[in-house]
Amino acid sequence: MAGAGSAPVPPGGAPGTPPVPSVPPRPLDPIDRSIMRLLQADGRASIRSVAEQVHVSRANAYARINRLIDDGVIRGFTARVNHERAGQGASAYITLKIVQNSWRTVREKLRELPGAAHIALVSGDFDVLLLVHTPDNRTLRELVLTRLQSIPEVLSTRTLLVFEETDLLDTGPGPSGPPALTEE
Repeated sequence: MAGAGSAPVPPGGAPGTPPVPSVPPRPLDPIDRSIMRLLQADGRASIRSVAEQVHVSRANAYARINRLIDDGVIRGFTARVNHERAGQGASAYITLKIVQNSWRTVREKLRELPGAAHIALVSGDFDVLLLVHTPDNRTLRELVLTRLQSIPEVLSTRTLLVFEETDLLDTGPGPSGPPALTEE
């Protein structure tokens, strides 16, 4: 079940996962929400650890996690990266105004950008919010001035440099060991 990757998420879920069903989602109870919080903090947590922390049997925890995956609530498991330590020391949110009805075209072009981490269609004074991580400000400048502004459907951009980030899911150094959701 555990996996990592930086590939774009296809419609319906993470790479290798079944498409999100078109039926309405089942309601989540407090145990489901606790399991989600635990797995967000440590996607490598073992079934045993999850079961102990939410006070259910391992079989129950395993069944609940599989249901959350099958229902498309959990889309996959990934690593949270410290971009600065990974050589991506410059981060920015970039707002874009785009030509009306060009979202799908623009989204596909943005997915191809090196360092693109998150793309959102939003409401308000701009249309798209893009998060990028680059090695330095010079690379960021080239990405904005050369790559983004050469997309015909992009009418304007505004770049907001990120000076500091706080990962709200970060609970400190994660455990080392095999990728989990194992029985032990």
